[in-house]
Amino acid sequence: MTTSWCLSRVKRAAAVSVTLLIASLFFSAACAAQSQAEQGQTIFQTTCFACHTVGGGRLVGPDLEGVGERRDEDWIIEFVQHSQSVIQSGDAQAVALAEEYVGLLMPDNPLTADQVRAVLAYINSGQATAAAVPVVVAPVTEEQILLGQGLFQGTTRLTNAGPTCNSCHDVTNDAVIGGGVLAVELTSVFTRLGGPGVRAIIGSPPFPVMQRAYQDKPLTDDEVAALVGFLERADAEQAFQQPRDYGPKLFGAGVVGAAILLTLYSMLWSGRLKGSVNQAIYDRQVKST
Repeated sequence: MTTSWCLSRVKRAAAVSVTLLIASLFFSAACAAQSQAEQGQTIFQTTCFACHTVGGGRLVGPDLEGVGERRDEDWIIEFVQHSQSVIQSGDAQAVALAEEYVGLLMPDNPLTADQVRAVLAYINSGQATAAAVPVVVAPVTEEQILLGQGLFQGTTRLTNAGPTCNSCHDVTNDAVIGGGVLAVELTSVFTRLGGPGVRAIIGSPPFPVMQRAYQDKPLTDDEVAALVGFLERADAEQAFQQPRDYGPKLFGAGVVGAAILLTLYSMLWSGRLKGSVNQAIYDRQVKST
């Protein structure tokens, strides 16, 4: 009787221990998954948010809701880290994305494989979908468009002293002096990206060069709205702008300038003093004798 009772107690204790162990393992796994999703949320908001939504529809790039079901995890990691190489390798899925989002190739990202997995955990957690709230944008006023024009070409300083847009970009607009050629031309950017895409890139630049340029000098919400309004106007009015081809004009100016210099040189040459000064003195002395 005593032995049977002891065995019963041991079995119960063992069952309780196993149950607690399993619960502990599940709890630990849940905590780890939550921690990974939280890490992924931070990475998503700093690296992916400008171009992608999760359940909010297409932005600059595709909506990432369900991306883990559409693509293999290893493929996603490789594409995030080395998108250009994957496209150039001829991968069918990568080439299809490049063709669909022509001119908007995602830059290579220095994320580790674990960081990409953390982002996927965040996407799969449902938190990202719940946070996908449509952005309501107020109509842009004429005053804001003029402000955006000034900010773009640098006649109006940015609040945090960031570099002006036309340091690297150009836009075809009669009211704006020609800009840089280091980055993409922005006249048709509204047609290519749409309002949300343009706003997302300006407000939270996804490209490494822009990130470094504005890291400590972010644009204010008012400046973002003004620049978006100006670019929308430039896109809509591009058909009415004068073509900006400076080649023939510069060539013509060079020819005119060369002609003027040659004329001045000819006049100076014809009026030069012929013969040496000593010869002129000698000739006068000879005549006087």
